[in-house]
Formats: sequence, C-alpha cells, structure tokens
Amino acid sequence: MSPHLLLVTGSGRSGTSSVAGALKRLGLHVPQPEVPADEKNPRGYYEPQWVTEFHKRVLNPVPVRTIDTRPTAGAIAAEAGGRPEVEAELREWLSGQLDAEQVLVKDPRAFWILPVWTRVAGELGADVSTLTMLRHPTEVVRSRDSAYLTEQTPTFRRQRETANVAAWVNAAFETERSTRSLGRAFVRYADLLADWRTALHRAGEQAGLTYNADLTVNEPHPVDDFIDAKLNRSAITWDDIAVPAQLRDLAEQTWQAMNTLVDSPQSRDAIASLARLREDYVELFDFSEAIAMDATTARVSEGKREVRRKLRAEIDELQREVEDLRSRRSSFFRR
Repeated sequence: MSPHLLLVTGSGRSGTSSVAGALKRLGLHVPQPEVPADEKNPRGYYEPQWVTEFHKRVLNPVPVRTIDTRPTAGAIAAEAGGRPEVEAELREWLSGQLDAEQVLVKDPRAFWILPVWTRVAGELGADVSTLTMLRHPTEVVRSRDSAYLTEQTPTFRRQRETANVAAWVNAAFETERSTRSLGRAFVRYADLLADWRTALHRAGEQAGLTYNADLTVNEPHPVDDFIDAKLNRSAITWDDIAVPAQLRDLAEQTWQAMNTLVDSPQSRDAIASLARLREDYVELFDFSEAIAMDATTARVSEGKREVRRKLRAEIDELQREVEDLRSRRSSFFRR
C-alpha cells in the first residue's frame, strides 16, 4: 500500500492547528520534532519543525510572506520552489518520513510551493491530498489582531486589517488553484468546532484518509477533549472592521465561493466564480498600487536618505577613530 501524504493548509489563524491536532489523534503521523506550543497557540501547532524552516529558507529570500497581498506572489513562490536544490532538499527529508501509512504535514505556507511537494512525493511513491481550513476573513483578521497587533497604534491596526483581508483573498485564490488537480477537502472552522466528527468524516472521504475510529458513531475519543467550541472567540462581522467597501464585497463573495467547495471540492461553478473574482482582485490591486505610488516612492526615498545618513555617521565615526589613532601614534614617537 502506498504511503499517503496529507498537506494541511489555510490562512493563518483559520484553525489549521486545531484540525492538525485532531488528525494526529485520529492516527495520522506528524514528523518530529514539532514546533513547540507557545502563548499564541498553547494547544500546539502540530507543524514539523523542519518543514517550517524549509519554507522560510525558500520563501523569505524572495520574499513571499505567509500572508501576501500581491497577485504575483504565487508565480514568484513557484519559481523559488522549482529550483533543483529546493527539490533535492525536500526529497532528502521526505524520503525519510514515509514509513508511516499516513503522514501529516501542516504549514500555512505550503500552498505557495505545493507543486514541489506533490512532484517529490509522487516520485517517492506517495499519494498526495490536501485539507484546507476555511474561516471567515473578519474572524481571521480579528484573531491576528489579538495575537500579533495588540501593541500597535489604531491607525496601524486599521491598515493591517485591510492588508490582512486582501491577503486572505489572495491566499484563497492561490490555494484553490494549486490544489485543483489533487484529492482535496475544505473544512469550515466553525463546523470543526461544532461537530468535529461530521466535519472530519466528510473531509476524510474526500481526501482519502482512514482514521483509528468510526466517526459515524458517537463513541468517546481523545479529540473530544482536544476540540473546544470556545476556541472560536472572534465571531465578528464586517461592521467591526474598517475595510474599503470594494474589498469587503470581494472578500465576502470569495468566502461564499470557497464555502461551496466544502461539499463539492471540484465544483465547476465555484471554480469559475473564483477565477472571475481573482480578475477583480488583480484590477483592485493594480488601482490601489497606482494610488499609493507617490506614498511608496516617498517611503523608498526616505529609506534611502536614512541609509545615507547612517553611512555618513559611520564614516564620520571611523574618521574620528583614525584621527585619534594618528594623534596617539604621533605622541608615542615624540617621546
């Protein structure tokens, strides 16, 4: 029987850790060591540490961020992930992880370079499927605010909220596109918390997974103690977030189309809708970039001036040190 590689992805703060923790308890193997739990995620991340570092090595130099608003980010990431040395590094690691029947790799960055994962896994004889977590963009944004932006100014937080919604939309398009040729499942975070058995039974059938329990019956399972409905603390609406109306409407339509994929992962109507919405997003992004051009140019110019100021200060300091050394040398020879 061929090993099975499941890649869990989805926007950060969308429940990827919760579903990965549940799947681990249902018998899937998470390669060790894992990223340790912390105050932002005390229940654990369930991410192989090697994978997170690997993705950083590939994506940070480009750079493509975990959440990236640029419509071109997918192509940039694909080029970075397609380098022969990247493929060789992944092959060396993954070849030592496929002894288990079902291997779980979770990292929100995975969708950026999914082709290299599927290509290498296929060459190693593994079947590949994906599970993508879905959470409403307003809840994702507010959860990110709570986790990362509590010390920032209101103005900065409003700017980041708009950027995070845009990044959520962009990630939705890229994830759907990159997983289309695979066995795939989409799971709403709210469904996972409300009735994890029904949500993961459906996802398991769609992604070709087997579990250590029959999820069609309500027998006690360790996942019962792991999944906590109170985790969904960010139940908010668009009225709670300052986002431009055009972006808000585009994000809401994207959310509705992605929801269709929960029951029908290859829905032609949803895929066509997402393709049209992506065209609208690219247009909105281009217009926004044009409007912000002067501000961007000014920031770049100020950055260059700051670099020159620092270099000038460093040169002046070095010159003072040289003059001091010359003075000491002259004093020494006058003795």
